[in-house]
Amino acid sequence: RRGERKDLPTTSVFCPSLSHYFNQALHLCQKLPPSHIPIRYIQSHFSIIPANRMKIFNSAILTILFASATNAFVPTSLQHNSLSCGNLQMSKSADNNGENRRTFVTQTASAAAAASVASVTGGAPAPAEAAASTMWKKVPVPFEDTVFDIDFDSDTHGYLVGARGGFAETNDGGETWEPRAFSNLDAEEEINYRFQVVSFNDGEGWVLGKPTLLLHTKDSGKSWERIPLSPKLPGEPTSILALGPSKAEMTTSSGAVYITDNAGRNWKAQVKETIDATLNRISSSGVSGASYFSGSIINQVRDDEGAYLAVSSRGNFYLTWEPGQDFWIPHNRGTPRRIQTMGFVEGDIHKGLWMTLNGGKLLISSSEVDLSKETTDFSEADIKTGGYGLTDVAWKDPNEVWAVGGSNTMYVSKDGGKKFSFDKSANSIPGNLYKVKFFKEYGNTGWALGSNGLLLRYVG
Repeated sequence: RRGERKDLPTTSVFCPSLSHYFNQALHLCQKLPPSHIPIRYIQSHFSIIPANRMKIFNSAILTILFASATNAFVPTSLQHNSLSCGNLQMSKSADNNGENRRTFVTQTASAAAAASVASVTGGAPAPAEAAASTMWKKVPVPFEDTVFDIDFDSDTHGYLVGARGGFAETNDGGETWEPRAFSNLDAEEEINYRFQVVSFNDGEGWVLGKPTLLLHTKDSGKSWERIPLSPKLPGEPTSILALGPSKAEMTTSSGAVYITDNAGRNWKAQVKETIDATLNRISSSGVSGASYFSGSIINQVRDDEGAYLAVSSRGNFYLTWEPGQDFWIPHNRGTPRRIQTMGFVEGDIHKGLWMTLNGGKLLISSSEVDLSKETTDFSEADIKTGGYGLTDVAWKDPNEVWAVGGSNTMYVSKDGGKKFSFDKSANSIPGNLYKVKFFKEYGNTGWALGSNGLLLRYVG
């Protein structure tokens, strides 16, 4: 304020443009009747406001509404002739409409604040629940930590793994889950592990944990053995898949792919060199971020035929690999936004790829994907996430597609991923959803996994 501090410039806290927008905002709030007045309606009355000043105007409305709602002060009039730079006049309301205005402001301040904050931050309000579906049911689990993976050995028998040694078994198709422990791990040791992957095939199962731990069973989980892994392994193990009797496939964060056919005693490399060695050896100037790559890959996904898709840890490009190829092939992401996750349409690399980006965007490619090219054409899906990030997408069938993400948001498409609608099954549950899976071999049952021990079952 002017004159209070001589060591500061004598300038006003309100610039002329800001005071002008405060004046317009207050004048409109006073003239309009006490009815529902969304921010968009207010903005439509001032279409002449430049785009770069609209955020200031929204902030002005928000400030006035909050001030009125708390009865700290009630501005009555703020005309151009009574407003000067550095002089904002406020007094108690004495007109007959004051009480009605305070009632209106109190009732609508929260909604107006949410809309104004979303406009200022560039986000959007959360999806409306009016037409939202409820197609998932919460299933209790015996631990409260993040659920990372789920797999079934039959239509009734399956396992669930999670953080801090979370390990549970079901014998009724997932209706109930019982806690289990590994006999070759003591209680204190087990709780320090984060079990990330579980995979079963015909009674033989594998569990992968972090810090690096690999467990194997041949009798549907009745007994487990610990499989030693070489400390010279390139990168950290990231996934394990049971392929049959004593056979499994394992990947690492450096892009190595290994297969064992003797229950983990020996592993055979399927890729000749790691991803960073490949990218730094070949000319990759056409792929943004691929030259002089050093780091790891994330979000490794395998399709039904053994092809892999991976995203660089920085999210600036992705890579593909198919059985028989000697090296991973890098691809441009084709968008300025960072990649969050990627996967295969219907679990088949030849049916297309999907990609989620920062800001809750979802892109889906056509079914004809030429993986020899550096760039793939994607089309953006019509999905209103409100800015919440998407963490996983899964196809229940060619038409029904599900996407999950932050704040336990869920979305469903009935047209193959072109347009999504909001599902409120987990809307009232705090946390985040990380994975959604459908088991076609067991009646196409669906499961969604998240934080805080959240497990959802698809009920349709």
